[in-house]
Amino acid sequence: MTTTLTRPNRTRPPLPGLLHLVMVAALVATLVAAWSIEFVPAALISDFDKIVALVERMLPPRLDDPARITGLAFETLLMAVLGTVLAAAASVPLAFLAARNTTPHPAVYAVARGFITFCRAMPDLLFAVLFVRALGIGVLPGILALALHSIGMLGKLFADAIEQTDPGPREAVRSTGAGYLREMLNAVVPQVIPSWIGTFVYRVDINLRMSVVLGFVGAGGIGFALQDALRGLIYPRALGIVAVILVIIVAMELLAIFIRRMLLTSDGLRPRRDRAVRISFSGLLIGTTAAAFIVLEISPLSLLTWVGPSVGIFTRMIPPNFDALGADLFFAAVQTVAIGVVATAIGVLLSIPVGILAARNIAPNAALYWLARGWILVVRAVPELILAVVFVAALGLGPIAGTCALAIGSVGFLAKLVADAVEEIDPGPMEAVRSVGGGWWKTLFSAVFPQSMPAMVGSSLYLFDVNVRTSTVLGIVGAGGIGFLLFESIRTLNFDVAGAIVLVIFAIVYSIERLSGWIRSRLV
Repeated sequence: MTTTLTRPNRTRPPLPGLLHLVMVAALVATLVAAWSIEFVPAALISDFDKIVALVERMLPPRLDDPARITGLAFETLLMAVLGTVLAAAASVPLAFLAARNTTPHPAVYAVARGFITFCRAMPDLLFAVLFVRALGIGVLPGILALALHSIGMLGKLFADAIEQTDPGPREAVRSTGAGYLREMLNAVVPQVIPSWIGTFVYRVDINLRMSVVLGFVGAGGIGFALQDALRGLIYPRALGIVAVILVIIVAMELLAIFIRRMLLTSDGLRPRRDRAVRISFSGLLIGTTAAAFIVLEISPLSLLTWVGPSVGIFTRMIPPNFDALGADLFFAAVQTVAIGVVATAIGVLLSIPVGILAARNIAPNAALYWLARGWILVVRAVPELILAVVFVAALGLGPIAGTCALAIGSVGFLAKLVADAVEEIDPGPMEAVRSVGGGWWKTLFSAVFPQSMPAMVGSSLYLFDVNVRTSTVLGIVGAGGIGFLLFESIRTLNFDVAGAIVLVIFAIVYSIERLSGWIRSRLV
């Protein structure tokens, strides 16, 4: 018998003046954060020639060993797929435990949700460096890191989909005397499969981007070759590898869009066609998963034996030692948040105009629309850690490089969300403004912004959450923040110190996530 947790059926009205309060607080926080990391836009502009000089040193790009790079690229793709498959396999039962309407007990619900939150809060690169220390250099630590971090997203969204199911079919199945398992399989799973498929495909796309940089800590993939080229200052080779990464990610994103459309646009009128599409997708997924085990030389038994060595490493982090670093830990944590704040502010300023131009219903012309969409696609394809490496090489070590990298990466992330929000607004107010002779600017400020502003604010808060999480690992390449202390403590085998840093990272990310989530819930 299951114990369901009912959620109060009420809506929370927006708090009066909250939007203006958030905007003022964001401005003050940005100014304070910029001052704390000595981020001066004028000085950055004067250093622009250093970035140009670095780009010139990268040209023309070249591939010295195409066969090896192709093999590493294929390895990266298989890591992303296998990591997502493992995460999905673990997330399905976890989601039933973490859904209010299917959990067997409130205590089980709390534990399941807590584990999902932990997986989501910890950066994938942090998991990777710990698994590398426990299991050694190779692709298995990278796959496990991707899987564990992906549970944070898949488990949450799978559980949310279960909570939104219609209870009618469950009551019908239950009336036949069926048990809990049959009730879930026959009444709940058919309702959530479309949502789960879309989430899974999207997560493969995300994990491909993530797997690119796992090689920086020895967790397999093409990132190892990129780090090797950058460490040797062979910039043309590095740019050639980045170009390969760009092609792979763009191709994967286009494939993901095609698969989602094929799987999620069933109209019920062509059941044979829909069944054939899903069978083909299942066959492709099973074949790719099998190929991943073979090509990556992963023994299925290793998916069980990794637990012992990893637990051994994790337990060495307990009890955490907060005294070793003293005030340095506090200042590094503050710097991490400051990097996220400034990068988000710059990202918002750059993303809104790009997002507007990338919205089909408001773009001035087709050329600007495709230019904006292309820019978003290119920027999204380059992981922030790679951008951080470039800025560190051009501007030197420190938080300025990390801020610039996150700011540019934010454009690819937020501009797409802005464009989607603008495209979903009611066209009526826009037509009304145009009917009285209002031009493009008048339409923008009178009809577009008022409708899309809540979604833009919500997306900006989510971006801030993501940027703070990302900034915690930029220290691995010298781009500021608490990540440098973390990776140094692990490198020198000071695991008790690393345990303290991990707890601080979790506290920062979880606090920011809760704060931004609360503000979004009261604004959107």
